[in-house]
Amino acid sequence: MPDPAAAPRLPATRLSAFYGAYFLPIGITLPFWPVWMAGRGLDAGEIGLVLGLGVGLKVVTNPLAAMVADRLGERRRPMIVLSTAAFAGFSLYLGAHGFWTILAVTLLVQAVSPPVMPLAETLSMLAVRRHGVDYARVRLWGSLTFIAGSVGGGWALAQAGADAIYWMSLSAFGLAAAASWLLPDLRPDPSPGPRPAPLVLLRDGRFLLFLGACACIQGGHGVYYGFSTLDWRAAGLSEATIGWLWAEGVIAEIALFAVGGALVARTGPVALLVAAGLGGAVRWSITAATVSLPVLFVVQALHALTFAAAHLGAIYFIARTAPPALSATVQAVYAAVVAGLVMGLSLRVSGLIYDAHGRLAYLAMAVLCLGGGVLAGVLLWRHGDAKGD
Repeated sequence: MPDPAAAPRLPATRLSAFYGAYFLPIGITLPFWPVWMAGRGLDAGEIGLVLGLGVGLKVVTNPLAAMVADRLGERRRPMIVLSTAAFAGFSLYLGAHGFWTILAVTLLVQAVSPPVMPLAETLSMLAVRRHGVDYARVRLWGSLTFIAGSVGGGWALAQAGADAIYWMSLSAFGLAAAASWLLPDLRPDPSPGPRPAPLVLLRDGRFLLFLGACACIQGGHGVYYGFSTLDWRAAGLSEATIGWLWAEGVIAEIALFAVGGALVARTGPVALLVAAGLGGAVRWSITAATVSLPVLFVVQALHALTFAAAHLGAIYFIARTAPPALSATVQAVYAAVVAGLVMGLSLRVSGLIYDAHGRLAYLAMAVLCLGGGVLAGVLLWRHGDAKGD
């Protein structure tokens, strides 16, 4: 007799494996790719521009890929194509030297790799609705491999130099491409009636408030993502210590993901966004003031709020409010604006501010997060918490 409890296991296992493979190269490159670029002769301003333009490309590529996926009614096949192209594109960094060549390869990789994640999120939400999969517990496997990447990357950088970061990252991109073939082939049900136009999102006041809050909170990570490793190295922290600091933030993220399903059910998505904004204001204010290792160790735990709570709030808000026929497109617009346009601008501006003022650049991030918390509060006040939408 079939085991009813076994129904969600297969899609959950396949999705967990993919998240784990996808976030492994991110765990390596996010903390240490600026070091690799610095080793190839780029200064902080050029690194910020490369990172910012690469991330900003999501504004175009994420919605395009998602609209194609929505038109096809598929998720898995576009993810396979994009993941394989990302692996092939990343291999071109081997011969990249100097600003323009590195920028060109970055734009190629960033055109095909980031669109994978919005598709993965919508595929996961299909699994949540159809098989009772716990999204937060599936997603935490990505956080676990992020830790492995950041700790392993710090060790490799200390032992073998910046070129080791490239080879580790290339191997991890290959693993992600292979894992995409294991994804479940879940497809959204066709919606009755006329297909809603994607531009209707831009006339929805609730969605715009949500988008603004998320953009400010996630954009507030610009200095951290782009320059914390360089700043901590300049302050005398070892590569291994820096790797563990990154890992600690993600451990806090995993702890929140482990109880994420119950937490969203209890508080609702928008309340998590409010908490994330306030947590970011505190986190970046303290990070601007000190590089004391004990203080950094305590403050890094706030990553559970600034990233994980914001991410869970956003994914569940979209799942509960987006029209089913536009699920991939809505997820991609969110990713394009928040992780693309705003994060790209944040990285670029962060490079300029960090060049001029060092770690005081974190104060700008604190203000940005506070603004996001205020917008989330307005959303909560005007529209409620989307608990049962």
